[in-house]
Amino acid sequence: MHAIILAAGRGSRLAEHNPQGDPKCLLEFGGRSLLDRHLDVLNQFGLRQVDLVIGYEADRIIDHVGTLFSRPDVSFHFNPRYELGSVLSLLAARESLDAGAPVIVMDADVLYHPDILKRLIDTSVENCYLLDRDFMPGDEPVKIAVSNSEMVEFRKILPEGLSFDTIGESVGFFRFGPECAALIAAECAQFDAEGLGDAPHEEVLRNVLLREPGIFGFEDVSGLPWIEIDFPEDVVRASEEVLPAIRRDYPKF
Repeated sequence: MHAIILAAGRGSRLAEHNPQGDPKCLLEFGGRSLLDRHLDVLNQFGLRQVDLVIGYEADRIIDHVGTLFSRPDVSFHFNPRYELGSVLSLLAARESLDAGAPVIVMDADVLYHPDILKRLIDTSVENCYLLDRDFMPGDEPVKIAVSNSEMVEFRKILPEGLSFDTIGESVGFFRFGPECAALIAAECAQFDAEGLGDAPHEEVLRNVLLREPGIFGFEDVSGLPWIEIDFPEDVVRASEEVLPAIRRDYPKF
């Protein structure tokens, strides 16, 4: 198994807390960058190969990885169209998606409890999403709707009248078996061919999920602290709430 980390975006909504224009994956919390934590946790859990998709300030990210010691081997994939949608970042890692091996796909801008990733690595669900039922309602969270233990929708805004018995927010980490990873790669290429390069990669995952719902499952990680860093208030909450909560279980994190 290897991991694909999507770290190409600019993060322009964080200008207030990031005047120097750092890539989001290089933002530091408790003296360590998000990317440092990603690679360290992956390494500790036994993953030895990471595909890192970069774009904005790519040289700075490459240089930063070179300073880290607790990390897997890192292969860099450059997305020159990083100012468009993240579907193009996932497409930049197509070679890895088509490699015939299980793969974990991760957003780089997440601060999270290591047990969240461990749940994804250890799961018996071949094609697995992560669902957190404890989330703030609104249009920003990417939601997973579940009916009778099957995921029936995956989007920020759910269709009116959708029937479900469980709803949660997606953590932004996924695990796919070889066949499903290849389907996702083909769908990314189709989006690009149709001029949909400004779409988020979640739309690709949604299309494949709704076409083949029976091959997917999920793990419930409710109760474990995590946060996606999108807005200035997320930076504050990550520092003041999420990191201290993680350190209650992992003091050196």
